[in-house]
Amino acid sequence: MSSIGQRGLPTWREWLGLAAGLLAAVSLFLPWTRLSSPSPEIQAVLAELPGADVSRSVWDSTFFAWFPPLLILAIGVAVAVFGRVPSARTGGLPHLWLIAAGVALVALALGWLLIEWQFSGEARALLAESGVSIGAGPGRYLGLAAVLVSLVAAVLDVRAVRAESRRPRRPHTRR
Repeated sequence: MSSIGQRGLPTWREWLGLAAGLLAAVSLFLPWTRLSSPSPEIQAVLAELPGADVSRSVWDSTFFAWFPPLLILAIGVAVAVFGRVPSARTGGLPHLWLIAAGVALVALALGWLLIEWQFSGEARALLAESGVSIGAGPGRYLGLAAVLVSLVAAVLDVRAVRAESRRPRRPHTRR
């Protein structure tokens, strides 16, 4: 393990943060909301509708859908680029990463709870009356996985920087 004073390649935790950010970026291109129904007749009607009416992208959803993946992408890139800079590590970059991952998790949870609010009140009433449920698409699940990976890596990195800061430092001698 490298100490705080050394500069080098990102650690596996920082690579994991970047991977989580890239996974979050991929999730932005998948459907985030899907309409479905247990009734075969309604499912057949949904199959005949245009794809954009049955599944919604992250950009057609709420703020709580597109914000978490973009935040995870941004912090993942920042951690990979600046993670080995001693002043960034001691200045709190791992803690900032942990806070950003926590904020992304809370925002994603709110987005999941408010998933129906991306439709108007009339549309929600019509969908509920016809037995159509509004559910999460694969992009939302992939975004959740990216946030959780980033959160775990951030916790491990905060623990690592704490251990690094407790190691005895070599005295600096002048030549």
